[in-house]
Amino acid sequence: MARIYFDNVTKVFSDGTVAVRSLDLEVEDGKLIVLVGPSGCGKTTALRMVAGLEEITDGQIRIGERVVNEVAPKDRDIAMVFQNYALYPHMSVFENMAFGLRLRRMKKPEIEGRVQDAAKTLALFDLLRRKPGQLSGGQRQRVAMGRAIVREPQAFLMDEPLSNLDAKLRVQMRAEISRLQREVDVTSIYVTHDQVEAMTMGDRVAVMKLGTLQQVDSPQVIYRNPRNLFVAGFIGSPAMNMVEGTLAHSNDGLTIEFAGSRVTVDPELVAARPALAGYAGRGVILGVRPEDMEDAALAPDSPTDRRFKITVDLREDMGSEVLIHFSLDAPPVLTEDTKELAADRGQDVEELEQLVTRAPWIARFDADSRAGETDAIEILVDTKHLHFFDPDTGEAIRGDR
Repeated sequence: MARIYFDNVTKVFSDGTVAVRSLDLEVEDGKLIVLVGPSGCGKTTALRMVAGLEEITDGQIRIGERVVNEVAPKDRDIAMVFQNYALYPHMSVFENMAFGLRLRRMKKPEIEGRVQDAAKTLALFDLLRRKPGQLSGGQRQRVAMGRAIVREPQAFLMDEPLSNLDAKLRVQMRAEISRLQREVDVTSIYVTHDQVEAMTMGDRVAVMKLGTLQQVDSPQVIYRNPRNLFVAGFIGSPAMNMVEGTLAHSNDGLTIEFAGSRVTVDPELVAARPALAGYAGRGVILGVRPEDMEDAALAPDSPTDRRFKITVDLREDMGSEVLIHFSLDAPPVLTEDTKELAADRGQDVEELEQLVTRAPWIARFDADSRAGETDAIEILVDTKHLHFFDPDTGEAIRGDR
């Protein structure tokens, strides 16, 4: 095993495009870190630089204590798993898994031992004689994983390995890869566009945007304490709801006024984020996670200063929960960050700017809620978990900022 270090790493392509900018990042021994972000954010380029498939323009990459900038890919002692599996169609499962070991001129008994051990771990033992064309997508992905495992490398590099699988199989393989990574205890970098994969698989998650690292931390810290609007909007499904509002002093506390409503900010949150007091009387961007809202009818004794009124546009029954769609009488938050997030979701940004005058929101209610389409209801918001951002910088308002 070995740590992987990105030390002020930059990649500039020949046309002048800066794909990765001054990346500082450490992947600890035996841990799995997920690089996540929209298309073009630089995550795959960063991975390819570790593999030696892209030259480094500036900075250093170290695997262990060895600087690998000028080391050939075959000498870096890493194994890479691609989204297209990259299996040899004319070779059996055994031959595909053994191919790299044979190139190393490893002895036949050791090759057989490694392949068989990996095949048992991956439930491929009975398929060793089959060709890739006789396998399902999930089985082919396991073969690609097995080919990496048998090499016993210092690090695994995985480039969107599940993107070609259907939704059900992706869930299965997420769990399988996480289990395997823990069992083999190999330092791993996993690249994905899917933030659900990032949150469920990574010991740490690194969110990237336009070649720049935005935040790196554990999944829960990223989710509950996003550093800026971009991270807040990218991580979470459904995404964090946002609206412009104004903070104000009230009875020795703070309230947030937005779209004709006003709620009291929980004193614990104010104490934990002292910088909020400095924004009293100023505009801020309010963020609320869908699960931090509930149907107030299910909590009739809840404080009235934690509620606001809405009209339900759409109810989606999910079995264990209900998604309530509604809109606020305020324009959607359109900053450079939120425009990029909208474009990444396939929304027409120009249309949003010109036509939308109401901010669409989603709340995640308990399945017992009776709220239905066109109903006028009250929403109870958990004001301990509100998020506030500076409208000019997009940075979260917390600590001493």
